[in-house]
Amino acid sequence: EVRLVESGGGLVQAGGSLRLSCAASGLTLDNFAIGWFRQAPGKEYEGVSCISNKYSSTYVADSVKGRFTISSDNAKNTVYLQMNSLKPEDTAVYYCAAVWDYYCSAYGSPDHFTSWGQGTQVTVSS
Repeated sequence: EVRLVESGGGLVQAGGSLRLSCAASGLTLDNFAIGWFRQAPGKEYEGVSCISNKYSSTYVADSVKGRFTISSDNAKNTVYLQMNSLKPEDTAVYYCAAVWDYYCSAYGSPDHFTSWGQGTQVTVSS
């Protein structure tokens, strides 16, 4: 059974940083891509970033490019999302999700991902 657990969310002032973690079990990052999505109140899911070690592919949304960085630690089976220069518009619940044998790109969709974590709240105050 695939299980994803996010951590690292919280309240931060604008311009601050947070690092989200997505600890995965029941899968190997060699074969599964991990995506980060966020959902603000009243809005649809937004793809933030994605990493696929199998295809050496990463994706970062234009809205966070230059501020957010995705990385993985295969030994810990964990994917990280380093978020710097946070803005109030980054406030959302952040989810990580997994899918087998997937190339990360701008054409990704939440519908492609088969396993989801419970989410972690990120709040950026102005």
